[in-house]
Amino acid sequence: MSILEAQKVFLIEEQGLAAVRERIGEEFEKAVELLFHCPSRVVITGIGKSGIIGQKIAATLNSTGTPSFFLHPVEAMHGDLGMVMPTDVVIAISYSGGTTELNGLLVSLHKRGITIIAMTGGLHSVLAEAADLVLDIGVPMEACPLGLAPTASTTATLAMGDALAVVLLQKKQFQASDFRKNHPGGSLGERLKVKVREVMLTGNAVPLVQGEEPAARAIEVLNEKNLGAVLIMGVGEKILGIVTDGDVRRSVALGKALTCLRAADIMTADPVAIDGSMLAADALSIMQRHEITVLPIVSDGGRLAGILHLHDLLGKGEFRFLV
Repeated sequence: MSILEAQKVFLIEEQGLAAVRERIGEEFEKAVELLFHCPSRVVITGIGKSGIIGQKIAATLNSTGTPSFFLHPVEAMHGDLGMVMPTDVVIAISYSGGTTELNGLLVSLHKRGITIIAMTGGLHSVLAEAADLVLDIGVPMEACPLGLAPTASTTATLAMGDALAVVLLQKKQFQASDFRKNHPGGSLGERLKVKVREVMLTGNAVPLVQGEEPAARAIEVLNEKNLGAVLIMGVGEKILGIVTDGDVRRSVALGKALTCLRAADIMTADPVAIDGSMLAADALSIMQRHEITVLPIVSDGGRLAGILHLHDLLGKGEFRFLV
């Protein structure tokens, strides 16, 4: 019974996200432009559960290149309003749009000529009427059976904040190296500061087969090493190509008889490869640009030195330093 109830919660929240996603349109585009061209900071404000979600949105914006801070509506009315500048853009969050403490703050913001973006499900609320732009986060229903505890609505609000942050990140051409600068003390920041050679896999951990070996052997090694790719080698430890899970699927879809093929017949030739002296942050940028999760590492002479997986950068599994 509890499993069914839990699954129902996920279903309701998924339906809420789908409803909000389908309504994203011109208002979202305008909000992105406002935030992109904001000359100072983005101020997030809200109270209760909305305030907690607002704090997370502010943190995400900060770490992805959009200066932001969270302002508690009550504290704002008792002095913290002094932190808000006329050039700031305020994102005010209230699902109902009728939160007394938040709406009391709107009057003061308007007097300062500050642009307000509302995140609300109350499209005819006081908040919506006071805002310059409204991002609709309305969901069909809450997952709470009483309809009282914010559940699907807070999930939708969080997703809307993530959508703004990610679109702004792309619009600003924010890179992994920029992310690393904003996380100098975090574990991810530490990972991205090291050289690739310090985190790459070497020796027997590297999945590889010779180009003349059967394609079936490449698939076998692909499964054994579980990195999602196997390197296809030629003479002199030079890399001829790479076979990924996707290459295997495409070969099967084309009706190729894998038992009759060599590993070289199903590989992607001349894969993207990097030098071991490159920073992990730059390697991550290359993975993002080429939409890949594995990078062969080569020496100056083009000989295989190791292999780097996205998990080695982002922290899944063991993170090793050379000693």
